[in-house]
Amino acid sequence: MAASFATLPTVSLVNTSRRRIDSYSSKKRVGVVRCCSGGDIPEYKQVQRGGGGGGTLKECAITLALSLGLIAGGGAPSIAYAANPAIPQVSVLISGPPIKDPGALLRYALPIDNKAIREVQKPLEDITDSLKIAGVKALDSVERNVRQASRSLQQGKSMIVAGFAESKKDHGHELIGKLEAGMQDMLQIVEDRKRDAVAPKQKEILQYVGGIEEDMVDGFPYDVPEEYRNMPLLKGRATVDMKVKIKDNPNLEDCVFRIVLDGYNAPVTAGNFVDLVERHFYDGMEIQRSDGFVVQTGDPEGPAEGFIDPSTEKVRTVPLEIMVEGKKTPFYGSTLEELGLYKAQVMLPFNAFGTMAMAREEFENDSGSSQVFWLLKESELTPSNSNILDGRYAVFGYVTQNEDFLADLKVGDVIESIQVVSGLDNLVNPSYKIAG
Repeated sequence: MAASFATLPTVSLVNTSRRRIDSYSSKKRVGVVRCCSGGDIPEYKQVQRGGGGGGTLKECAITLALSLGLIAGGGAPSIAYAANPAIPQVSVLISGPPIKDPGALLRYALPIDNKAIREVQKPLEDITDSLKIAGVKALDSVERNVRQASRSLQQGKSMIVAGFAESKKDHGHELIGKLEAGMQDMLQIVEDRKRDAVAPKQKEILQYVGGIEEDMVDGFPYDVPEEYRNMPLLKGRATVDMKVKIKDNPNLEDCVFRIVLDGYNAPVTAGNFVDLVERHFYDGMEIQRSDGFVVQTGDPEGPAEGFIDPSTEKVRTVPLEIMVEGKKTPFYGSTLEELGLYKAQVMLPFNAFGTMAMAREEFENDSGSSQVFWLLKESELTPSNSNILDGRYAVFGYVTQNEDFLADLKVGDVIESIQVVSGLDNLVNPSYKIAG
């Protein structure tokens, strides 16, 4: 069903009205909206497919916001601009650089409350910004980052050790030793002025930090609501490899995307996906949408738009599932708009290129089944919770390797296989083991 928007009295990247957007059904298409060319935006001008480049920052901001609203749309919806739309100043839009690295987002999303390890983590994450400085001057900033992290580790080591789950203490101590050695190696890299060696070493030591943080998680931290407890649930994290056959790129025939699925923050959504992966549901399925904003798949052949459970002969659906900061359990069945939580920060935001989420019908929050999509943008002008997707769609993972190649996927490219490479033991109630 194609949606039709009436006039938009206020259009901006900070979407305080949290207007609904259309379904992400792969059977529905929409044109890509580009920034307008120079000049003022005419009153009630309709957005057309295509368009030129250029334009002022405010014009691009308006178009980007509308584009995000359109990516879930059906057909070619008619969008009307209001005259003289109220656009906040850029200083209001950007309160700080959003975290765009999928590894960092996954580390910060772990269900832990240990200030000491976070104080080690932050300056190490900040090395990414330090490397934006030109030339070897960046190394002086990197050195400050590493020394700050090292001091924080020494000062907070006892608190970090106290935070380990009892069964994981030995592994945690081992990782602390590797982290300390890794930071010393980084200081040597700085001393030797080997700028190109910084980023790989940063990735390595942040993996140690992430491992230390995971060793602080003692079991699954909450009870899933009773009505969803018998569904496939991912009580922890899992990693899958998705191998795609790319048709039209002679330099890239096969590509393997590594995806980390986060069941701590989306156990029902992630569990449903892992269960389908183990059923080989996606193997041999084509990419069904690739429009510059998202890549999408999961619509099976036939009239059904989701997975038909052979035990019930009905489409299996999952509830909309959103975890926000400061809450112990996710919200189910409602968007954050419907809950009135306009300022709530989601734990898994649409910040990273390759953010993975569950598609659903426009007016049916709990209609997600098998269709999934990956976001092909980074939120420079739309930080987390200020864009039109956060709080409306259930994010349950991030592509952590080869994510840049998602943009090369085209409709018709084939998913050769998706395989779980770790974390399958975190899946409970697996329906794929049930005969039929």
